[in-house]
Amino acid sequence: MRRRRPTPPSPLPQRDGVDPVRVRLPAGTRWATVREHLVQRLSASPGVVDGMFAAGLVVGADGRAVPADAPYAPGMFVWFHREPPAEAPVPFPLEVVHRDEHIVVVDKPHFLATTPRGSHVTQTALARLRRELGVPELGAAHRLDRLTAGLVLFTVRPEERGAYQTLFRDRLVRKEYEAVAPYDPALDLPRTVRSRIVKERGVLTAEEVEGEPNALTRVELTAHRADGLGRYRLVPGTGQTHQLRVHMNALGVPILGDPLYPEVTAPVPAGDFRRPLQLLARKLEFTDPVTGVEHRFTSGRTLAAWSSYEEWAAGQ
Repeated sequence: MRRRRPTPPSPLPQRDGVDPVRVRLPAGTRWATVREHLVQRLSASPGVVDGMFAAGLVVGADGRAVPADAPYAPGMFVWFHREPPAEAPVPFPLEVVHRDEHIVVVDKPHFLATTPRGSHVTQTALARLRRELGVPELGAAHRLDRLTAGLVLFTVRPEERGAYQTLFRDRLVRKEYEAVAPYDPALDLPRTVRSRIVKERGVLTAEEVEGEPNALTRVELTAHRADGLGRYRLVPGTGQTHQLRVHMNALGVPILGDPLYPEVTAPVPAGDFRRPLQLLARKLEFTDPVTGVEHRFTSGRTLAAWSSYEEWAAGQ
């Protein structure tokens, strides 16, 4: 059995805390040149790709520019930086809760994506932390939705990242969330919600379908007010996409500020940071797989709709 060649280190440095794109040319002879493959692979116009080659922005493992007419070679690696999209700065601080030689735990604000993806690249928690802390090898152990605030765990050393990611995969991390949603006196709580959630690629929302449950959430009401609002503690036993939002919506108490549930609303303009989703990753507890330390972290953030509903509703 032929062993796969190890991936060589990137010859390009990060740019604004963002890694260069790495492409490994797959087996096959459908392309005569590296350029032909990238035109198809990137779904970009030939002019954009030609501009990258002309500027010497596509490089090989030796750091030298790859010419546009370079013959296609299966297994070859090339690197380049994409031009980042125009992004509105997220004007909220990224608070560091804990930092040691192995991990960094931050209290992420609403509207800040965890890692670069799609139209959010430099305005992400990972890119900002790499720049602000001066730790270019920082990596995310898990993700938190862009619209959700709260605790996120990052790893300092790439060789240790897998150990921390395994904690989340094996459900060895206790996560607790807080949400503000309508109060329904007829809703019998606490309860454990179990269902099967499916999220199709390219579809904005996830949905519950028939079948064996793959999503479990403990839902508790911790307080309610005369104005019809409730504060909830949500403890997920699984980590399906949009799980907490889907389960709260299914109970008839969708989380305030949710642009997808119960119905998809029109996209807000870039830079509109009003009325954030009232969901917060409040607590994170786990045994450190490297040091054996018992970690217990708590977010210092508050949900605006609970502390001052009028201001939150007015978008102030």
